[in-house]
Amino acid sequence: MRLTLPVATLLAVAALPLALTACSAGSPSDTGGGSSKPARAKDLNAGLATGTQLKKALAPASAFPGGFTSEADGASDSGGQFLSPSARSTAKPNCTRLESTSWIQVTGFKGGVSFAQNDYVNHDKTEEVAQEIDAFQGTTASAVLKQLQTVAAECATFTDTDAHAKVKLTGSSTAGLGDEAYTMTLTSGAWENGSTLIAARSGNSVITVLSTAGADDGAATAKKVTTQILGNLKALKTA
Repeated sequence: MRLTLPVATLLAVAALPLALTACSAGSPSDTGGGSSKPARAKDLNAGLATGTQLKKALAPASAFPGGFTSEADGASDSGGQFLSPSARSTAKPNCTRLESTSWIQVTGFKGGVSFAQNDYVNHDKTEEVAQEIDAFQGTTASAVLKQLQTVAAECATFTDTDAHAKVKLTGSSTAGLGDEAYTMTLTSGAWENGSTLIAARSGNSVITVLSTAGADDGAATAKKVTTQILGNLKALKTA
């Protein structure tokens, strides 16, 4: 908003001697008539991948178990433009978000300034593998991984939305996946199989994978897909 000076102030300024204004400190005459340029704002999205680029880094169909096909309505990305960053919600985590594909939101972060995601399911839709990549500004990606530890503690037990059954969550830091990674396993006596959720950071990007595929609570498939995406992101940066 532009500020308007009072009339009396304007008249007082106009009455100043010309000689005084000509030799005032910082005037153009002191610098040889040059003019200073305003400082350019730092581009906080510089170096970040767009949604279009992240889409190319998602794991291909070959990384999923045989018989799995992509869900058309589960694929989306932010395209070539960056989204506005959003502040993290400090509300108590909604643990039931861990049952959904975009489970990164359980951390309080709605998502990155760019993203890409899709889902794969088996033929009778009893098993699912979902993958997502979010790019964040600054140190937010590290904050997301740190927040997952808090989520694991606060959601150690919760009630699921379908069977209204008690769910147990165990979480631990995971070595060998990107710059840092965290794995959570969800199990319930009312489920035929549990779920494995892996979050892995690669620079400013966070990969999140959900898997219920296989008799191991989805663990092997989740790790395979995460590893594939990490390799794709590395290739994307060097391309």
